[in-house]
Amino acid sequence: MRDFRHDISALALNTATLGHNVAGAGAGWSPERTMDACVARGIGGIVLWRREVAGREAAVAAHARAVGIKVVGLCRAPFLVGPLAPVRRDDVVDDFRAAIDQTAELGADILTIVVGGVQPGTKGVATSLGLVAEYVATAASYAAAAGVRLALEPLHPVYGGDRSCLTTTRDALDMCDQINAENLGVAIDVYHVWWDTDLPRQLARAGRRIFGFHLCDWLAHTTDVLLDRGMMGDGVADIATIRAAVEQAGYDGMCEVEIFSATNWWKRDPAEVLDVMVERFRTVC
Repeated sequence: MRDFRHDISALALNTATLGHNVAGAGAGWSPERTMDACVARGIGGIVLWRREVAGREAAVAAHARAVGIKVVGLCRAPFLVGPLAPVRRDDVVDDFRAAIDQTAELGADILTIVVGGVQPGTKGVATSLGLVAEYVATAASYAAAAGVRLALEPLHPVYGGDRSCLTTTRDALDMCDQINAENLGVAIDVYHVWWDTDLPRQLARAGRRIFGFHLCDWLAHTTDVLLDRGMMGDGVADIATIRAAVEQAGYDGMCEVEIFSATNWWKRDPAEVLDVMVERFRTVC
């Protein structure tokens, strides 16, 4: 297991931690200002959101190269199914390809996929997962040609209805097995998997198909399951044990802090958030 007490170059900021995934949230720092602040603290990577780089991908990528920070990935592909997804199939396909193109233009490696919830007019998750697999299989070859890897991110079951019918690492890996594309893997987010007693076995099964590892915490008395995530160490997730299992499986990539926190961390000075993030990464993770 890697020792991060004195070397945080494997730490990456997901800019959602500063509210950049939601219009009007956070302090509104530009990608360039955010990257500069990360570099000043020794943070080695950044994960951006489509809404904050749209139309400026080349300029953002150039700044990242200039200051020496790695653009690890982009959030995210469109919802593919469910009540929040585009209604027309062609619109889903087109937006999925646009997200892949954005990832490639940023020089990023990973496009994260949050698949969407239960398809309207259906019950349970089987039909929806089948549709997801069709979309992802089609997109995988397009992404491979662009040099982009796709990471399926299972979400906590509380989001099963509207945001993700894909709720376990097991089901995500089953889909990877079904599609069998070298550029398709999974993203493991502590917030979404900490509860799963089958997780150690599934991580061992995943091996090198773990493309991303996301850090945050689950607050024991959360007030909002979407927008009240905890900073590492403030909740009940066994983060260090999960990271040990992820790395035992062969993962040696960036550890990405992604915290949606509308009433706490997004209200703070971004400089403070970054400083606390660094300290917790060194001491908790």
